[in-house]
Amino acid sequence: MKRLFLCFVLLSTFTAGAQVTRIMIPAGTPEDKALQAISAEQDAAKRLTMLQEFLQQFASNQQAVAYGNWQLSQQYMDQGDTAKAMEYGEKASALQPGNLDILIALATVAQKAKANDKVVDCAVRGGDAFNGITKQTKPEGMDPEEFKLRVQQEQEPFRQSYEYLEVTGLNAMVAEENPKKRMGYIERYIAAFPGSRFEDQVMQMAVYTLGQTNESARLVTFGEKALAANPNSISMLAALANAFAESADATFAARAETYALKALDLAKGQTATDENKLALYSGLAHSALGYAMLKQEKNVPAIAELKTASVELKTNPDAYAAALYRLGFAYAKTGKLPEAKATLGELAAMQGPYQQPAKDLLAKVDAAAAKAPRKK
Repeated sequence: MKRLFLCFVLLSTFTAGAQVTRIMIPAGTPEDKALQAISAEQDAAKRLTMLQEFLQQFASNQQAVAYGNWQLSQQYMDQGDTAKAMEYGEKASALQPGNLDILIALATVAQKAKANDKVVDCAVRGGDAFNGITKQTKPEGMDPEEFKLRVQQEQEPFRQSYEYLEVTGLNAMVAEENPKKRMGYIERYIAAFPGSRFEDQVMQMAVYTLGQTNESARLVTFGEKALAANPNSISMLAALANAFAESADATFAARAETYALKALDLAKGQTATDENKLALYSGLAHSALGYAMLKQEKNVPAIAELKTASVELKTNPDAYAAALYRLGFAYAKTGKLPEAKATLGELAAMQGPYQQPAKDLLAKVDAAAAKAPRKK
């Protein structure tokens, strides 16, 4: 695919604090004329050769070299050579670390190469550069509101690119299967995208991830920080309640119960809609509450909560499976073997992470039922 070669104007800021940059290749210069010739070339192989010659000819012009490497990266990407595309993209990014266009291009290559580390790195660097604009020093004598407006005006041309990287980074975190790596991504992402439109989702992912890693102390610290920022977030309370309920540290059961009860109390004053997903979070809170109660030997109310959760979460396969397993476990623990068999039997027929654990527990329930004395 032929790409259009464009000349960009360097971003001029009223202080040196901003970090976002663009490439400047003034019209009419030898560099500009060379790029126009490359753009007019129809043969992809010849364009690659011309770009390499461009890099040699204008090696002393850092702007031109950055642009040439960027274009080479995209040309190789078009040809399906992700290794070369990554190599030249890295060179361009090293020369223009705050260039959001280059970071987006490099992130795209990294996605193709399934290089999550690089995708997140590009997103974070872009977020840092964009938000670096807000960190400039206010000129002496300038009205604060005027300064705020000027900063916003500086950011606006880059907002679409910033939001693209915001989504790209989020997708990379979701796709990462290693919990410890994912948590590292999350911490970098939160710092680079303060007040992100995905903040609630990211915070929940962080809680879930910390639950996976069994880092109890870190989970407490992160949870307290998240709730301090948004104490009435039903989704966050439900996520925290589930993470603490799942924790191997039994002392966290009471904390899980507290968070779940607060989430349910807040939910009472709201109307469930598709947008706020209140029914889902209410179901998750009931599930966490039931499991936390079960760990505290509050077996009867635990079963009631888990039954409610299984009803509310019926349309959400993953959450429903978790609630069913907890309910089946509660029935088995309290000797309600027929109910345990029915619940676990349903779950054992469902594909997913709870299918095998349900089969294993069902086998134990069947063995216990076979040993139980028959009623005459």
